[in-house]
Amino acid sequence: MLKSTPNRSVSFYLMAIFFAIFIIFLYGPIAAIIVLSFQGPEGGLTFPLNGLSLKWFFELFGEQRVGDFKASFLRSMILASLVMILTVFISLSAGLAYRKKFQFSGTLFYITVASLIVPSILITLGIGLMFDRMGLESKWYTSGMGAHLTWTLPFGLLIMFAIFNRFDKVYEEAARDLGASPWQVLRYVITPIIGPSLVGVALFGFTLSFDEFARSLLAVGAQNTLPLEIFGMTTTVTTPTLYALGTLTTAVSLAIIGISFAVIVVLEKRRRRHGTDAGKGMI
Repeated sequence: MLKSTPNRSVSFYLMAIFFAIFIIFLYGPIAAIIVLSFQGPEGGLTFPLNGLSLKWFFELFGEQRVGDFKASFLRSMILASLVMILTVFISLSAGLAYRKKFQFSGTLFYITVASLIVPSILITLGIGLMFDRMGLESKWYTSGMGAHLTWTLPFGLLIMFAIFNRFDKVYEEAARDLGASPWQVLRYVITPIIGPSLVGVALFGFTLSFDEFARSLLAVGAQNTLPLEIFGMTTTVTTPTLYALGTLTTAVSLAIIGISFAVIVVLEKRRRRHGTDAGKGMI
C-alpha cells in the first residue's frame, strides 16, 4: 500500500529554494572552472567552449612562461603531509595528557585555541617578523609549517578532547588487569577504538594546510606554496592552464577525502568484526 505524501508547508518550499540557490552559488563556480579546463587548444578563459582537449592539463607540468605549477604543487603536498602527521601526533598526545589535570592546563588550552580568533594575517606577520629578528630565513618547511600548525592544531585538539571526554576507561582498566603496559594499552586498546577519529584529524590537517593562503602569505619565504602561486598568476596567466590547475587541486582534495572515508569504513568494519587488539602482545 502506497503511503500518502504529507502536505508540505510554504516554509518547506521556501527553504528548499534557498538551499538550491546556496548549492548553485557554492558549486557553480567550481563546475564552471572544471568545464573550462577542458577547452580546446584555441580556447580562452570564458565560454563558449572551443573544442575539447586535455592540452592544458599536460601544460601544467611543462615549461611555463610565468610561475611554477609543478614545484609549488609538490611543495604544498609535502607541507600538507608533514602538517597532517604533526597534527595527529600532537593532538593525540595532548588528548591523552588532558585526561588528567596538570598545572597551567587551562592557560595552555586557551593559548592554543586563541589562534582561531586572532586574524590569520597577524599570525603570519608575527611569525615572519620573529624569524627576521632571529636572523633566520623564512622557509615553507620551518616558519611556513609553524604557521599552518597554528591553524590545524586547534581543530585537532578540539576533536581529540571531544573523543576522550566520552571514551570509556573500562577497556583500559581491563587491559591493565591483564598485565598490559601503558604502551600496549595505547597501541592495542586506545588507538583501534579512536582510529576513525584520528583519520578525521589527519583529514583536517591535510586539507586545511593544502588550501591555506592567509597563514602562508608572509611565512613561507621565497618558495611559494600552491595557493600563493595561483594568487600570483591570476593577473598574468591568460590561458585555461589556471583552470586545469584548479580542477587538479579539486580532484586531489576529493581523492584525499574519499581515501579518508574508505579508511574509516575499513576501521569500523574491522572493529565490529574483531573488536580491539587488546589481546595481542599482552601474554
